[in-house]
Amino acid sequence: MVYKRSELREKIMIILYQIEILKKYGNNYNIEEIIKDNISFENDFVSEIVYGVTTHLEKIDEIANKYMNDWTIDRIDKTGASILRMAIYELCFTTTPDIVVINEAVELAKKYSDDNVRKIINAVLDKVLNDKE
Repeated sequence: MVYKRSELREKIMIILYQIEILKKYGNNYNIEEIIKDNISFENDFVSEIVYGVTTHLEKIDEIANKYMNDWTIDRIDKTGASILRMAIYELCFTTTPDIVVINEAVELAKKYSDDNVRKIINAVLDKVLNDKE
């Protein structure tokens, strides 16, 4: 089966969400197994983003928190946090065009998060992009 990148990002968001829930409750997990449970074939894009986010989580959260006025990434819902982390990783650590990253993140937030979280995601990514340039 062939997935579009936007569909793969949705899978990545779900994987990152599941990892967060497992960590929250102190459960052991295997990232590779979680990926395989969500996507039936190997995909380098999915693996790169999932492992990238989990490897650079502390730095990604630091970046997010820098731009969240009176908030931290821990205060938004886990789905929104997963979307934001994935997008910050792509903006800072990949060559994916910035506009694609932001558009995809906002579209996922429209689908899975409330309007306030969508606005936070959009604002944070805009600030990350402005500092990057």
